[in-house]
Amino acid sequence: MSTPIERMALTAAVPDAFHVMAKPTGAICNLDCRYCFFLEKEQLYPGSHFRMRDDVLERYITQLIDGQRSDHVIVAWQGGEPTLMGLEFFRRAVALIERQRRPGMTIEHTIQTNGTLLDDAWCAFFAEHGMLVGISIDGPQELHDRYRVDKGGKPTFERVMRGLRMMQRHRVAFNVLTTVHRANGDAPLDVYRFLRDDVGTEWMQFIPIVERVDTPDGTTVSDRSVGAAQYGRFLTTIFDEWVRRDVGRVFVQTFEAAARRWMGMPSGMCIFEPTCGLAVALEHTGDVYSCDHFVEPAYRLGSIREQQLIELVASPQQRAFGAAKRDMLPGMCRSCEVRFACHGECPKNRFIATADGEPGLNYLCAGYRQFFNHIDRPMRLLIDQLRHGRPAQSVMALLAARDAEFARAVQHAGRNAPCPCGSGRKAKHCHGRA
Repeated sequence: MSTPIERMALTAAVPDAFHVMAKPTGAICNLDCRYCFFLEKEQLYPGSHFRMRDDVLERYITQLIDGQRSDHVIVAWQGGEPTLMGLEFFRRAVALIERQRRPGMTIEHTIQTNGTLLDDAWCAFFAEHGMLVGISIDGPQELHDRYRVDKGGKPTFERVMRGLRMMQRHRVAFNVLTTVHRANGDAPLDVYRFLRDDVGTEWMQFIPIVERVDTPDGTTVSDRSVGAAQYGRFLTTIFDEWVRRDVGRVFVQTFEAAARRWMGMPSGMCIFEPTCGLAVALEHTGDVYSCDHFVEPAYRLGSIREQQLIELVASPQQRAFGAAKRDMLPGMCRSCEVRFACHGECPKNRFIATADGEPGLNYLCAGYRQFFNHIDRPMRLLIDQLRHGRPAQSVMALLAARDAEFARAVQHAGRNAPCPCGSGRKAKHCHGRA
């Protein structure tokens, strides 16, 4: 039993809210995406059937709701592929949640899926319970099918789109998760316009693929991984289109997070916060890990079969894990002009050294630094509109006027005159070129 002092310390450490990524099928999936980091986690549970038992489900739901101080609770399912559990499992989960919820508590149901197993029954269930569905798709067919294949190595694009269109027919709320890798990283507008115009989504997440290869120095990444500068160009190119034509009608998670940081608010994304640790992963067995990206023995916090979920989230081990994100930040990051927006991003990507040899620099640093510096001016304009009570989309007219003014300045600049953009190059070699 814990001592009174230990119980007091736990009470002081309990957060108002925390997030759990529950994996009812563990790492089991019907696809074999080439870059998936989670499929290998199957090795943690040899001989398992990889199905969450009902007693674990009941413990999870009860402890999740009891542990939240907030009256808004997110119940999030992921995998592997969670729909492999079958629809009846989720019917039982929703019924259990309804029995356990406190008066006045709102429940937000979410699920992340590859979409290939969806049918009318699934979509009707999602619509009935207002479940937000995240669907994974990497862009147009030739880009999506490069790495997102099934167990036989066959393409999956048509099956994903079939599931997506079925959700649209049932008016299911959905967003899109797109991984950015070496194959689609040089086609940002192809990806963005496909998601916006062909898929018809209003909410996008872009997740960079960074796969470390086992080498002596630990700094090598796979050929599939997105390059740091490549990822920066990907984000800036999409941002330039979004901020000029889609503000207020298309929402990109990274851009929304950046806007919050420019307003001095929390970003809403753990990767961009000074510390982390309030988003844990729950395996099908009831085991809890520090993070979805750290489902490894060293980061196992315990099991909900033996301890309360909130005790694991507020444990000294988990608090130390979250604080290390801030405490292990290299000196280069501490003095960086965009630290307020980035905070070193996710610890899983901090495996290269700074120019002076200090370890712990984020592999994607060059890309994020490029992106956050690039968006500073338009983001300040956007935030200024909000602070003056104007809609965010009014920034588009401002930028259109400024773009037209700049185009006129370029047009009237002599070929050998300095470019009006301030690059220091001659106009004919800079923006003066066709």
